[in-house]
Parts: sequence; structure tokens; C-alpha cells
Amino acid sequence: MFRNLRAYLEALEKRGELRRVRVPVSSELEITEIADRMVKSGGPALLFERVVGKDFPVAIGLFGTRARTAFALGVEDLDELAQKVERLLALSPGRGGLSALMGLLPKLPLLRGFFPKRVRRAPVQEVVLKGEAVDLTRLPVLKCWPLDGGPFITLPLVITRDPETGELNLGMYRMQVLDRRSTAMHWQLHKVGRRHLEKARKLGKKLPVAVALGGDPVLTYAATAPLPPLPGVSEFHLAGFLRGAPIELVRGVTVDLPVPAEAEIVLEGYIDPEEPLVEEGPFGDHTGFYTPKDLYPRFHVTAITHRRGAIYPATIVGVPPMEDAYLIEATERLFLPALRLVLPEVADYHMPPEGVAHNWVNVALRKEFPGQAYKAAYGMLGLGQMMFAKVLVAVDEEVPVKPGFSTLQEALSHALPGRDTLLLRGPVDVLDHSSRAFAYGGKLFIDGTRKLPEEGGEVPFTPRAHPELTQEAEALEQRQWPGVWGVTLRKERPFQALALAERLLRHPQSAGIRLLLLADHDTALTPEELLWAVLNNIDPERDARVMPGMEGPVLVLDGTRKLPEEGFNRVWPERIRMDPKVKALVEARWEEYGF
Repeated sequence: MFRNLRAYLEALEKRGELRRVRVPVSSELEITEIADRMVKSGGPALLFERVVGKDFPVAIGLFGTRARTAFALGVEDLDELAQKVERLLALSPGRGGLSALMGLLPKLPLLRGFFPKRVRRAPVQEVVLKGEAVDLTRLPVLKCWPLDGGPFITLPLVITRDPETGELNLGMYRMQVLDRRSTAMHWQLHKVGRRHLEKARKLGKKLPVAVALGGDPVLTYAATAPLPPLPGVSEFHLAGFLRGAPIELVRGVTVDLPVPAEAEIVLEGYIDPEEPLVEEGPFGDHTGFYTPKDLYPRFHVTAITHRRGAIYPATIVGVPPMEDAYLIEATERLFLPALRLVLPEVADYHMPPEGVAHNWVNVALRKEFPGQAYKAAYGMLGLGQMMFAKVLVAVDEEVPVKPGFSTLQEALSHALPGRDTLLLRGPVDVLDHSSRAFAYGGKLFIDGTRKLPEEGGEVPFTPRAHPELTQEAEALEQRQWPGVWGVTLRKERPFQALALAERLLRHPQSAGIRLLLLADHDTALTPEELLWAVLNNIDPERDARVMPGMEGPVLVLDGTRKLPEEGFNRVWPERIRMDPKVKALVEARWEEYGF
């Protein structure tokens, strides 16, 4: 465990995983470009000690590698999180009276720290600013990407209480700074904070809100975890369980909410549900695309409290890989034992970074009867935030679920398109820009398990890749991997991609292929970027087709930008790209930063 953020930074520095940048840098784009380069190269966390025009330094990249994320969560490897939860789930006395209860005693230390501890004084309240002294512009809040609507707080721990039940929630929701004393609060349709606000509206009350920045990195992780609704249990309990020591909480100075005593900075205030919503965005999101402007509630800041010499923590999201991928992997490991309780046939699962969490899930199954893969898929899609999954790929127990592309290739060896693929419909992430409607769209299930006789049995198939590909005028670039064909094109008219697919699959080069991926011309033909682009840009019900190839049916995924003539009437967002001038600036200053 780490008592607070600075203890974690000190530990990282001792391990050689923290670099200090002592020259002045800008919180507008420059820090993003530096941090993006570091996370994509597996580099260290960064502490920017001098941010132009701001009062606090910036720490970023706190979870920038798998190993660093494990270190932040107090384990040697993320797989230990599953083992820890498995031991906890074994805390069942069953039957047997006093002797069974006594048998629990050796395991009770697992719950050490589960319950938060209330304190009267806290380092985070060493400095208290109220009224006119509140000025959010003094914080080094990052403008991350060129088209962002403004600076965004990207690593906030947002605390609210259910106005009816009193249950606490700790969540992470981005916050656009609007002026000196207010922000937008990005409470999406399915978020707990939004439910709390709606309840406050019905009761005719304002909703108190507190936002913590920093503290033990375990607490920051807990705010991202999709904790199931359990009476009396909040993310503070999860963090205490993971760290093996209670989270210390102190009452806010202007709100009746508990805040982490060891945080760096706390913003206190309220949201009035009767006020008009405010325009928020655009924002370069974790999908790798900008989410467009939308309307969200305004958070009024009544007080800022902070440590003396506080450090502002931040993260960036965008085209993967980013550090959120490692937080997602931590969540996979943490919730695997619970998933197995509900679906015992699940051996393992993984959400590849290219799928930006909800777009792609691989699952390995212990298969015993026909149709079991479909049973598992239906079950997973009904569990919490797994309901947002867009593409679900099943393989047999012995198949590794990562790296994602290798798992997909193995699945294609046993999945006959049409027979072993299934299109569904259901809720999707509100950030999914390609769905048929807001928060509602298609899903694709690929059964890549070995087929039993009742399922039609295995169909002979040898995955191949052809070194010399056919020349097709509209296909700007092409590449094949065993079983998979990737093609980019410059789209100029409706249904162009599917027409091109029909022509390509008539060529001998479609032999040994069961998946054809079509993407726009600005997509790099690597498996990772190709799958990232295609999965972002499909609604499977509309964009997945089974077409005849030279050696049987081929699954075609049209991952090109959709046009209004194709029945798409929503805003198609821009892909995130850094300003070339900023890239050149960072390149020129690289040695000056001390790298």
C-alpha cells in the first residue's frame, strides 16, 4: 500500500520508473504529446515540476505499464488480484456451527482494511479556499488534444451520496473546466452519479458533490472499477480491501460528504438539477475519436482544499495503447472469480486494448455440451457493464485469450461464418459513434470453439496468407495474415466498401481467408490499428456480412466511415491527432526535458 500519491511517486523514483521534468512546459497539448510518447514506448511516469502559469506540478503515467499498474495495486502481477478475490470468496462458513465459524478466523485478515476509517484532521485540508478565492484556472488542468472544447480534469474521484438510500458512490467522470468556479460533469446515461442526480431532482434538492484528486493509487483504480451494487459497500471498501488497510476519510469543509484524507486536492460543491444543462466537449476520448459536444450538468465549486505543495494527477486517453488499458486489465483479473461463480465454464477472458474495453472481448471456455458457447455469451452480455460488449469471441479452454489478434485467428480456424456467427442487438456504450442509435446497436458473437457433431462438426479449413495480392484500383493497401485479409480504401460513395469486398472475394487470394476487414485510407495495416479502427466503426447488425469466398463463406466487417446515404444520421467524429506544430516542438525540446 501507499499512504498517498507522493509516497507512490517516491517508490517509483527508487525503482527508476519516474522522471522529473524541471523545465517549464505547457498544460495545453505539450504535456499530452510527451506523455503519449512515453506510454506508447513503455516509458516511465512523469512529474512536470514547472507548468506555465499554474500553481501545482503534474504527475502523469501513474499506470503506464502492466508492471507499474500491478505495483500501484500492491501486487507482483495483476493475476494476483484474481487469487486475492478467490480467497475472499472462499469466506463461507457453510454449515457446521461453531467449528465452521472458527475455521474462518485464519482468513479474516483478508478483510483487514475493508471498512474506511473516519478522521478529524487531514493533510488535504491544510489549505482551504472558499468564495472568491476559488479559482480552478490555477490548477494545471490539461487540454489534451487540439479539438478539445477546453481543459479537462481526467483523473477525478467523484463522490456522491444517494439522496434516498444514503449509499456512497466513488466514480471517475471527466470534467471540463468552464470558468473559475464551475465545471461540466460528464455523467453518462448509465452512470451511478446520474442516477443520484435524478433522485435529487425528484426530491427537489441540490446534490452535494466532492471531487478528490490523488491519494493512494489503489483508490484511483477503485473509482474506475465496475463495482456491482451491494448494499453498504462502496469503492472505498474495495480500495481498503485491495490495500489491506482502511482508507482514511474526513468530512468536507462545505459539504456533508467523506473525502480521502490523504488526497492532494479536493473540490467541493454541488449540482442543481433544476439548472439548465451546459455544453460540454468535444473531447478526445479513450476510443481514439472525439466525442462531440453534448449537454451535461454544471458542477459549482464552493471550496478547494489541498495539501501544501500539492501535486495534480492526470491521465490522457486516445488511440491505444494508453494507460487505461492496464486499468482495464486489472479489472479483468479482479472480477474473473466472480464471473466464474455465475458462469463456471469460463476459464479466462480478456478485453484487448484495440477494443478500447467494450468493443472486443475474448473468452476461453470449458466446453462440455452443444451450444454452451452461446449460453456463456448470453450470460456475459447480461452482466453489469459487460452488456456494452460489441464483439465477443469464444475459444476453447486451452487457447490463450491474449494477445487478442492471435486468439481471433485461432477462433477463425473453428468458426464457419454464417453458421458459427450470430448477430444480436442491445445496449452499447454511449461513446460508440457507429451504433444505429444513441446507446443502442448491434453485437456480433463468433463461436470459435471446436464444434461437436450436434453443432455440425468441424469444417476443414487451412488459414493462409498470400504474399502477392490482386491489384484492385479502389484498394489502396492490402495485407494478409493467416485467415485474415485487411484492406484500406478511400471511400467516396455509399456502399463502396461492400461492393469492393464482393470483387475481392472472387479472386484466388481469398482462399484460406475467413475474415475480411475494410477500413478507411488513413488506417495503418497493422493488426492492432486495423482492428481498433474497424471495431470502432462498425455496428455489426449493419456492417457485418457473410459473403462467398473461394473456399467457403467469409465474414466481412465494413469498418469505413458511414455516410447518410447508408442510413447513418448521427455525427461521425474526427480521429484524434496531435497538432504537427506541437509534435515538432516536443521533438525539438526532447533533450531539454531531460530524456
